[in-house]
Parts: sequence; C-alpha cells; structure tokens
Amino acid sequence: MTQIMPDPTIREDVVLLTVPADGGYLAVLRTATAGLAARLQFALDEIEDLRIAVDEACAMLLAIARRDVDLRCRFVLADDTLTVQVTVPIVPGAHLPATTSFAWKVLTALTTEAGAETSGDEATIRLLARRVEPPSPAP
Repeated sequence: MTQIMPDPTIREDVVLLTVPADGGYLAVLRTATAGLAARLQFALDEIEDLRIAVDEACAMLLAIARRDVDLRCRFVLADDTLTVQVTVPIVPGAHLPATTSFAWKVLTALTTEAGAETSGDEATIRLLARRVEPPSPAP
C-alpha cells in the first residue's frame, strides 16, 4: 500500500462552519468565504467571483436538502488556493443538476475547478479557487 505524504512546504489551514440548511444563513457562508479569500490576498474581483460561486453551490444543494438539517462547509486555505467543500444530507432519490446545466456553467466560469459527488444520503460540491494575481508587495 502506498501512502501519499503531505508536502511539508505547503501550509494549509482548515476552517469548518456548520449552519442550518436554510437560505437565510447563506450570507454567513458568503461572508466567511470573502474573509478567508481576503486573508489569502485574493483580488476583489476574485473574492466576488468565489462568493457568487459558493452562493450558487449552496442554492443547488438546498434545492435537494432534507428538512431540518445542517449545511457543512469546509474551507481549506493553502498558499494561493482556497478550496470550499459544502455538504448536506439530501432527500432520498434527489440528484444535483447535470454538469451541462446553467448552474454548473456558472460554477466552472467563476472557479478554477468545480466538482460534485453524491454518497449515500449526502451530496457535496467542491470548489477550488486559485489566486490569479500575486499579492501586492508591502511598502
């Protein structure tokens, strides 16, 4: 069995956030996304793109979520990337929109990578954003 070891030169921080699976709480996730992207010195337009992508991903998941459950969001911060993974328990037999749908076109246009999986009674959407512009040098 081969074990892949993490690269010690890449520092990653993980932030976990759980909110009720209700549209009224999406502002919390958008704000957290913007704050974490700003921490990585993403440009303002990159931050806004990621906020919109997270909002769209959550809307897709809320459409198939069971009632009275939580939406779990995992943010992984690396040197120049922010990965956002959103997971929610889903209604039996529910499916995410096809990857050819408008919603997926939005996600793929606004992020570096976007993907989804359904496992058992949960669905997850994973977004990766890579900082395009290097941070401004300190004065």
